Amino acid sequence: MFKDIGLKGRVLLLGLLPTTLMALGLGSYFIAVQLQELEGQLMQRGQSLAEHLAPLAAPALARHDAAQLERIAKHTLEQADVRSVSFLDDEYTRLANAGPKMLSPQPNSDGVNLALSSNSEATRFLLPVFEHHRHLANTAAPADGGDLLGWVELELSHHGTLLRGYRTLLTSLLLVFTGLVITALLAIRLSRSISEPLQQIKHSVALLKEGRLETRLPPLGSQEMDELAAGINRMAESLQNAQEELQHSIEQATEDVRQNLETIEIQNIELDFARREALEASRIKSEFLANMSHEIRTPLNGILGFTRLLQKSELTPRQQDYLNTIEKSADGLLGIINEVLDFSKIEAGKLVLESIPFNLRDLIQEAITLQAPAAHSKQLELVSLIYRDTPLSLIGDPQRLKQILTNLISNAIKFTHSGTIAVRTMLEDETDDRAQLRISVQDTGIGLAEDELRNLFQAFSQADNSLTRQAGGTGLGLVISKRLVEQMGGEIGVTSTPGEGSEFWISLSLPKAREVGEALPRSALQGHRAALLEPHELARQTLQHQLEDLGLQVQHFSNLDALLEAVSGQHHAESPLDLAVLGVRAQDLPPERLCQHIWELERLGCHCLVLCPTTEQALYQQLLPEANSQVLAKPACPNKVQQALLQLFGQNPQRSEPAPLPASRAPRLLCVDDNPANLLLIKTLLEDMGAEVSAVDNGHSALEAIKQNAFDLVFMDVQMPGMDGRQTTEAIRQWESSHGQAALPIIALTAHALANEKRALLQTGMDDYLTKPITERQLAQAVLKWTGLALRSQAAERPQEPAPLSLGILDPEEGLRLAAGKADLAADLLNMLLSSLPGDHEAIHQARASGDRTTLIERIHRLHGATRYCGVPQLRAACQRCETLLKQNDPAAEQALDDLDAAIERLAAEAKVSA
Repeated sequence: MFKDIGLKGRVLLLGLLPTTLMALGLGSYFIAVQLQELEGQLMQRGQSLAEHLAPLAAPALARHDAAQLERIAKHTLEQADVRSVSFLDDEYTRLANAGPKMLSPQPNSDGVNLALSSNSEATRFLLPVFEHHRHLANTAAPADGGDLLGWVELELSHHGTLLRGYRTLLTSLLLVFTGLVITALLAIRLSRSISEPLQQIKHSVALLKEGRLETRLPPLGSQEMDELAAGINRMAESLQNAQEELQHSIEQATEDVRQNLETIEIQNIELDFARREALEASRIKSEFLANMSHEIRTPLNGILGFTRLLQKSELTPRQQDYLNTIEKSADGLLGIINEVLDFSKIEAGKLVLESIPFNLRDLIQEAITLQAPAAHSKQLELVSLIYRDTPLSLIGDPQRLKQILTNLISNAIKFTHSGTIAVRTMLEDETDDRAQLRISVQDTGIGLAEDELRNLFQAFSQADNSLTRQAGGTGLGLVISKRLVEQMGGEIGVTSTPGEGSEFWISLSLPKAREVGEALPRSALQGHRAALLEPHELARQTLQHQLEDLGLQVQHFSNLDALLEAVSGQHHAESPLDLAVLGVRAQDLPPERLCQHIWELERLGCHCLVLCPTTEQALYQQLLPEANSQVLAKPACPNKVQQALLQLFGQNPQRSEPAPLPASRAPRLLCVDDNPANLLLIKTLLEDMGAEVSAVDNGHSALEAIKQNAFDLVFMDVQMPGMDGRQTTEAIRQWESSHGQAALPIIALTAHALANEKRALLQTGMDDYLTKPITERQLAQAVLKWTGLALRSQAAERPQEPAPLSLGILDPEEGLRLAAGKADLAADLLNMLLSSLPGDHEAIHQARASGDRTTLIERIHRLHGATRYCGVPQLRAACQRCETLLKQNDPAAEQALDDLDAAIERLAAEAKVSA
């Protein structure tokens, strides 16, 4: 802006600007001082008048001489600025008054000293009159105050003071204006004395440039300008003398120089364009990443949030499937955004790795669990093999390591149409404090050729870039993985054979840590024998190692018939097979057939644990009432397998539950977002967790709400029209500072994920930030962190189990549903239960009579297992209640056993009637 101003304008600016600032500053200062002095003089004059009136009025006040007081008041009214005078007796009764009614409120006096009160128009003085005021020589009040005779009340008008202040202000302004005019005239004259000679020089130089070398400059009126003119004249003379002699040489040299200058100029222009393009590209890239993050994450926040809210409502299976698809698609889109942003961070060198303890087995299991549905939807077997000598407690960045594994597993699933994907973890080298690990992901997919391997780790490239490619993605996953592994100090590589598959591997050296996570206790399941059925060899090895690590003796079988035969033929065995772990697929073993076999196994005292693909888990859960402990998704997590087995064997796994938070009031929260969907989402999430929420859609409304109400926390959107989140936060901080309010915690809700954006948010006064899309857990943690107030859990309260007598004895519809809609199977399962019911009833009676509690629990558990596959709700509820009370040593177990006997008899009688 300063470059666009000419020389004349610069001289004027430099002449007027300091003068103007100094005149305004000094004028303001002296005016303020003058006004203060006028106001102080008014106060002093009022005090002096009041103090002079006290001795004059003291004798009259003592005699209550109203006429004398009236004369004194009228005489005092003639003083300048005196508006009204009154005299009061010691009981505030008005004895005399001169002037109009006083405008200021009556001051609060301590009964000893002068008191005053002011408003915009006048100041009111109130002075007590004591006995000593009657003696003019004694001007100070005695220590005890003396006898009070009355009061002198005086009011001075501000009009005279204001008038004198206005006159002072006007005079100052006139002086400032006069000074500025004089300065401007001098500056104009000075600029002319400089600009006019320069114009002459410019004109002469222009003539010389045109070749008119006879041009000469006259004296310009100052020594410096005359020296410059003389120099220009000498230069013109020299050029004119040499022109003829060097004409030919100059023409040739000029031509050469012209060509060289043109070449250099073109190169400079090209370099300048290239530099500008590079800077502009970098700027556009940063803006694009920030805007893309915001524009995509903002609607994604609403999509994911409302999808998860809707999933908590009552839905049909088809609607639930649609919602799962929507959530997966939104998560996939979010993954693409994160890949682009991660690549940008890595390119800019702004990615910082964490160094925290983590459990390697849990990390690999989480990565595999996330990708299991995609693998199972393509009928692929996903297996994790961790060698037993591999250290599990390590130090590093678990999130980035999981991101690498997720990328490798996801790519393997994309390019594999049938077969197996195996994740192997082994120890390459080990010292006392570090471990060299090799983690590989091997698939049986399409494989890669040599030319494809060369381009594999390049940005935005894929193994198949054709229009007919089947696998999508940004082409950044492997590049990001490679950069992350290298930043961790490791290596990444791949070996592949076209048509046979590929193996991606990473090699990392990580520090060891103390034990992270709970070790699996072997003693809880020691002595039990397990029958393992798993057709896939690698999956069978993994399961066998997991079960043996839990202390089980494992025997694997090739088919279900052999397993049934082994279990049924061991009635008198010292160590029977009391657990069957079944790895199944619906295409190999239909759920309804498996349900019948499980019924037979549990009748033989063999507990069953079903491992199935995630895509088929719902099919088996519909047929198994105890699906939470009997059905697990592949690949099985060791901790989940352990907990399920402990539940099957009637043992409650010991879990260290966090101490409950102390009861507290509901937090009062303010949500600010211009997007209606996001505003409704965060308001719904917080209200569902028990918070008192106020929602506004702009910064101005947020500021007004904070001024009028008390809040514990503010969730502030960053990008809003009008007043954005940063400006709103600054306005809130200014209001808090001016009113002495404590700083209110403000959490930014931002869709930007770049580091510089986050730093900028914290520098504007915000306390924290959450990156969209936002989950309930993030909101609850933020509220607890900044307010200390806990939001209640969102886990739905479990419905109470209905009383056995309120249930039906036989429910054919339930039996048909448990048999997957097959009437023949439902009838067979019911007949099997009824045929075994007398024997079970007798065994329960004998165990109860002999006081054999262990046998009693076992027989009731077997009967309970049989009832779960038939439509006998009353008997099933009675069995469950008995088993629970017996395990808890509850005295009510005796009554429950009587109820069980009655339920068995009612079922037997109902079955005879139905037959």
